[in-house]
Amino acid sequence: MIARAHGSAAQLAGMRVVAVASRTDQRARALADELAAEVCTIDDLLAGAVAADVVVVATPPACHAGEAVALLDRGYAVLVEKPLCRTLAEADALVEAAARHPNHLWYGENLVYAPVVQQLLARAGDLGTLTHLEVRALQAAPTWGGYTTDDWGGGALFDLGVHPLAIALLCANAAGAGAPTAVSATMRGGVGHGSDEWAGVRVHYPTGLVARVEASWLAGPTAVCDAQMASATGVVRAEIIPDPALEHNGEAIRLVPDDCSDSPLVRLGLVGQFATLENEHTSRTVPTMGAAFGRFVLDVVCAAYRSAGRASDPESLPFTGPRTRTPLDLWRRG
Repeated sequence: MIARAHGSAAQLAGMRVVAVASRTDQRARALADELAAEVCTIDDLLAGAVAADVVVVATPPACHAGEAVALLDRGYAVLVEKPLCRTLAEADALVEAAARHPNHLWYGENLVYAPVVQQLLARAGDLGTLTHLEVRALQAAPTWGGYTTDDWGGGALFDLGVHPLAIALLCANAAGAGAPTAVSATMRGGVGHGSDEWAGVRVHYPTGLVARVEASWLAGPTAVCDAQMASATGVVRAEIIPDPALEHNGEAIRLVPDDCSDSPLVRLGLVGQFATLENEHTSRTVPTMGAAFGRFVLDVVCAAYRSAGRASDPESLPFTGPRTRTPLDLWRRG
């Protein structure tokens, strides 16, 4: 249930990985050996046989809600990797479980913790009313896992696109744009599978701002993620992947820490995510990135898929459509 990057980042953040569970014993043993940890199963965790404080749920999205709720009810703190889950009904169950177990559930949106993104967000409030906001994540289609299967729940927007979408939503909020009122989207399907490989999303705000988000599996071989926001008083641009950089009105801004470009786990926010989790778990404070935010992102995602299935007609927010259907199903059935 823990990926290699999660385990390494947790260790760099000062946490100790005590056990590893996976869908296959071979994978679990290989990762456990790397992390000097034990091998366990989900049943071991639910039986309370593992002396752990926090469990990372990094299984396929269809498993997230059921496993996370069961682990919370067993007394663990839980980090649920993005995407939060497949349907808004599952997201509702996670939010309810988080309410039963306050300060015990985190949503795993690691890029928000990247040093360059943190400094981008810190400058959003100084720009005033935004007139332009665009965030992109472009990479090649994944060649492993079940990302393009119907069971996954969605394609490029659902899985990759939650990264730029979360950054855009947080930038708009930091700049005082208010809650988004509608979403419109366009998608293109892939060859040989039924998932979306490219999505262009427009998030509409009461200030008149239309934030644009692009998610693509048609790029590569080098992945790209960047963001730009502007107002009448200035422009801030961030290169997030592959090489972090930040500039204000064309002037380069020094990134902190200085070595953020030397460690992928730092520059992609994974170390910051675990450091924040440990601090918030220890102090019993409200998670910076909790279940409610994960559901908010999925709410926008579901509205975008439905809009794309209805010739890009705007879909109101909060989403009022069926809560038991996956994003792919909303796209196909409108």
